[in-house]
Amino acid sequence: QVRLVESGGGLVQPGGSLTVSCAASGLTVSSGNMGWFRQAPGKEREFVAAIRWVTGLTYYADSVKGRFTISRDNAKNTVYLQMVNLKPEDTAVYSCAAGLSPPYGYTDRRGYAYWGQGTQVTVSS
Repeated sequence: QVRLVESGGGLVQPGGSLTVSCAASGLTVSSGNMGWFRQAPGKEREFVAAIRWVTGLTYYADSVKGRFTISRDNAKNTVYLQMVNLKPEDTAVYSCAAGLSPPYGYTDRRGYAYWGQGTQVTVSS
């Protein structure tokens, strides 16, 4: 049974930092991509970042480039999203995803078979 569990969300002031984690079990994550997506109230779920387990190559949405860093710990089957200089517009439920299959690219939420339950990140003063 595949399971993705996020943790680390919370309330942070603008300009602050936060790291969210995604622990994976039940799948061989080393063979594919892991992604982070977010969904704000009234908006569609959008791509944030992705990482290839084997090579460590990373990809980012333009809106977070330079502020967010995705990384992985192979031994723990865990992916992290470190967020700095957070802005109110970063407020959303952040979810990790795995099981990307063709023909979808890493930014397309339709291509991911497995999702976590999400963790709330709120940026507010």
